Amino acid sequence: MKKIGEILLNVATKALLLWAVAMVLFSCDLEVDPRQTIRTSEALDNPQRMEQALNSVYGRLRSTDHYGRDMFAKSDALSDVGYATGNSGRLVPENDNVPNAHFSSGFWQNSYAAISELNLILDQIEKGVTGASETELSRWEGEAKFLRALYFFDLVKVYSYIPTAIYQEGVVDQGGIPMPLNPIYIADVAYFNQYPRATLSQNYSQIISDLNEAVSLLQNSSRQGAQFASAGAALGLLSRVALYNGNWQTALNASNLALSSSNGELLSGEAYINGWRATVNPESMFEVRIQSPEESLGQDVSLQASFTTILDLEDKNARGGWGDLIPSPIVLDLFGLEPVQIGNPATDNNNWDVTRNQDVRAMLYTTGNNQRFARRQIECMKFIGKNGFRYGDNIPVIRKSEMLLNKAEALYHLGREIEALVELNTFKALRGNNPVSLDRQTILEEILLERFKEFAFEGQRFFDLKRYGRDIDKRSYLGPNDFVAFEDFRILAPIPRREVELNGNLNQNRGY
Repeated sequence: MKKIGEILLNVATKALLLWAVAMVLFSCDLEVDPRQTIRTSEALDNPQRMEQALNSVYGRLRSTDHYGRDMFAKSDALSDVGYATGNSGRLVPENDNVPNAHFSSGFWQNSYAAISELNLILDQIEKGVTGASETELSRWEGEAKFLRALYFFDLVKVYSYIPTAIYQEGVVDQGGIPMPLNPIYIADVAYFNQYPRATLSQNYSQIISDLNEAVSLLQNSSRQGAQFASAGAALGLLSRVALYNGNWQTALNASNLALSSSNGELLSGEAYINGWRATVNPESMFEVRIQSPEESLGQDVSLQASFTTILDLEDKNARGGWGDLIPSPIVLDLFGLEPVQIGNPATDNNNWDVTRNQDVRAMLYTTGNNQRFARRQIECMKFIGKNGFRYGDNIPVIRKSEMLLNKAEALYHLGREIEALVELNTFKALRGNNPVSLDRQTILEEILLERFKEFAFEGQRFFDLKRYGRDIDKRSYLGPNDFVAFEDFRILAPIPRREVELNGNLNQNRGY
């Protein structure tokens, strides 16, 4: 997308914008002198600084506003996955879908700060990095394009409709998100470029282009670990993006290639449960790594603290977080979960567990701690401090199992229902469930149900409902007013007010 013509601002506004952009460009946590942080291209003309710059962008994914909590916890609070307990008061407004209780301004700002850094990195790679090999340049470019695609994709699915389900085409919020692709250095800020919302087609075309290039560039990457971008991770993300965009053949092709890649592995039965107990989940194709206690978000807002009240499965009397979001009655019913006393005395939390059906995923739920108003609630145990320190779980963003479900969904939409059912039943077998024989429409419903169960407390349900134009119905457990029709403006997050006020070309979403 071409930049909008540069607009001369009055002195007061210009000063504010200079400060705002400087905050974006200088707030990154590069391991270099902060006074030297990406002011000019020379700041990145060094392999060590290029590595540090990329690591900074990976690090931004850990923020509370992104995968550190909100992309999983807020998404599931907004949908019908979770029930907000009110133990700390967090996530209750999102669970009630209160207007403006959605993704925060910090999510927007952190994401665009990361994109600004990535544009600078890509610009420097094009110019050349002194002392870098061609292999290093290819890897850096591939990682940067994967990360830019991920940040753009997360932004557009939050603030815009999804191409497969758009309410009332032509309204201002039918558009996508601003899509800056050019580097901005401090010297460029005197005339501030005001980006409008790109079209959804432009957004998704750019995301897909970045991912295709990342796949090619990362084929020979030697960087090890699921915390770094790889060709397999780029294929996995491409399969998801293609589903959201309705590119069914691309989704199928990417899913097949991702399944055949060496990144991540399909797990079943007890191995699947143990995968959630491992420091690095073997299913992870890409994850956000938390390597030290200093990177943990702690006992208030980490995923462990948000989803559970216990510190250790071996001693459920040890109180940990708040357990702010627990399984909704819908999820409890899916896995046959009810509290059950398994020993005496009843006052000991270790003498309580839950009933479960045959689905292996039911093993990821148990009763918690009854201190500090928690009432020994049933909680999700996907995140339980597995890194050797509290509240320090790595966060799987793309898992291998998703590829099977993406493949089944793509096959269904391509009219290949028999093959879709085969893939669906293959997935069901991995989770201990019997095969099913279904007619055409119910195949899709069963795929979406499996997605609901598989990605509970991983933040996908809200967007699955959104991309199929489905209503969010919580009336059965929150009350008669807890229903959000797809046509309701609350389906979309509000664009931060400051951004709209400073950018005359940026349309706010309807209703805000």
